[in-house]
Amino acid sequence: MRKLTLTHDINCSEIRFWDVFFDRAFNTTLFRDELQFPAYDIVTFSELDGAIKRVVRAIPKMEMPKAVMKLLGDSFSYEEHGSFNPTSKVWSFKMTPSTLASKLRNEGTVRSEPIDDNRCRRITTIELEAKIFGVGGLIESSSEIEMRNGWNHSAKFMNQWLTDHPES
Repeated sequence: MRKLTLTHDINCSEIRFWDVFFDRAFNTTLFRDELQFPAYDIVTFSELDGAIKRVVRAIPKMEMPKAVMKLLGDSFSYEEHGSFNPTSKVWSFKMTPSTLASKLRNEGTVRSEPIDDNRCRRITTIELEAKIFGVGGLIESSSEIEMRNGWNHSAKFMNQWLTDHPES
């Protein structure tokens, strides 16, 4: 099992951060255009008293070793179930893969901390686990690289998005 903690400074207030984090246009542009996912769809989105529940289905762009790609298959996708607690300002998510769902685990949290009035820090924790004899470690290390690259890219993109889409 691998545990990751990724920290990124975002150039906006915490309130603005969460508004953008859940913005449909931002997410669609991030995943389809920036991260080049072949498919990314928000299946359900509900909000009640600031608490948010969202389900996403996606086909990620993956650059992994051939052994991992062969095991996962050509039609690999995932479904992400997440919920946001407005009191703690924590997004919790769990991703269920289309292949080997009982053997692969990817879940985590995103939280924010204010730096000052115009900046906040996004802290992402992720747990990756692949219970597959012989290749579990390779899957976990490959997934870690993909996750790090994706989250690092998303922070840069979010900061650019905030510059290009000032609050109205």
